[in-house]
Amino acid sequence: MADEQDVNEVVAAAARSARAAAGSLAAAPAKTIDEALRGMARRLAAAPGTILAANRADVEAAEREGMSGGLLDRLRLDEARLAAMAEQIDILADVEPEPARRTVRELGGGLVLQEWRRPVGVIGANYEARPNVTVDVASQLIKSGNGGVLRTGSAALASAIALMDEIVAPSLAEAGLDPAAVQLIRARGRATADALVAQPGLIPLVILRGSGESTRTLAEKAALRGVRTLAHADGGGVLYLDAAADLDKAFALINAGLDRLGVCNRLNLLLIHRSRYDELLPRVTAALAPRVAVSQPPHEHPLGYEWALDSAREATITVAPADGPLDAARLANDETSGLAAGIVTEDAAAARQFLGAYAGTGAFWNATTRLLDGFKLLNVPETGINIDRVPGPRGPVTFRDLSLRQYTVVPADRLADLD
Repeated sequence: MADEQDVNEVVAAAARSARAAAGSLAAAPAKTIDEALRGMARRLAAAPGTILAANRADVEAAEREGMSGGLLDRLRLDEARLAAMAEQIDILADVEPEPARRTVRELGGGLVLQEWRRPVGVIGANYEARPNVTVDVASQLIKSGNGGVLRTGSAALASAIALMDEIVAPSLAEAGLDPAAVQLIRARGRATADALVAQPGLIPLVILRGSGESTRTLAEKAALRGVRTLAHADGGGVLYLDAAADLDKAFALINAGLDRLGVCNRLNLLLIHRSRYDELLPRVTAALAPRVAVSQPPHEHPLGYEWALDSAREATITVAPADGPLDAARLANDETSGLAAGIVTEDAAAARQFLGAYAGTGAFWNATTRLLDGFKLLNVPETGINIDRVPGPRGPVTFRDLSLRQYTVVPADRLADLD
């Protein structure tokens, strides 16, 4: 119990520090916020040596512990990835901030109703061993004027510490902002994740970025403690090859969906129209061998089984027949997480049927589900993806989603006094 109390206090202390410093972000002009982001981009481009050395230590340790190839790919940094991270942050700095307030309507009696956007305050983030996410989330929090408490998987901790100390904190300080506004939990172990979702008074919202049972469990614990979450515990993309599919497009999209096997929006389930199933299955199997195995009917696993979460068999996809666009959409809705599904077809009527029936977070026509990503879709980094089927942020969550709505009623003749 003492150890649990110690971990809770470590996280609570980080949250208190972030909350005390978050006001410097909330009160800062947009120009100052963007200066801090550009400083992060400059540092990523100018000083990769320290970052890469820390990352090499993480990767070597992970290799010794037998981490799978897909997970190692997510853990590994190189100069090209650092350059891409810098480019994304530069683009984010150029994005116009969301308006702090807008007039909704006149209420009569000389009053006006406005909608104001306010920062949440302190937002938590728990994510797997992906070093780039440390920078992605930190940049989104800074852009939205929120403080943060970040917790990464132990395998990426050295990389995350280097990124915080060499990139995030000095850039905030150089811009005249309090670097304590974004905190990193530097203790290892699962208990720190549990503690992150147990601070409703200090961290009312936690972004859970990851897949699998551990994320589901954290979301359940958060709900019991009164902490809101933005999360998806499951992923996996679905691609349906319709009777009218262009085969060149189809095989290009299959390959595009398997460029990285450890990510949530990769191709996981391939559905083929029953009229073309016997023709195309051998061609798919041959095209993917030996790089990716094909699980064929009868399946010894659920149709939506997520291979990215199976470190021993991540280089696998499931293939199954479908009786048409509506059946394919039904299978994607009922048998998978509802993250993303696409149809390959030249038949507009079939596309309309599929897109009209599929209720998941991202729907695609002649496009890969790998596009379900904040930067690829919206040209800004994401903090994560939310697949809840309730009102609120859904899909890639960006800085635009990290604010609270406040209704404010003011005298119509005093609006100018608020500028």
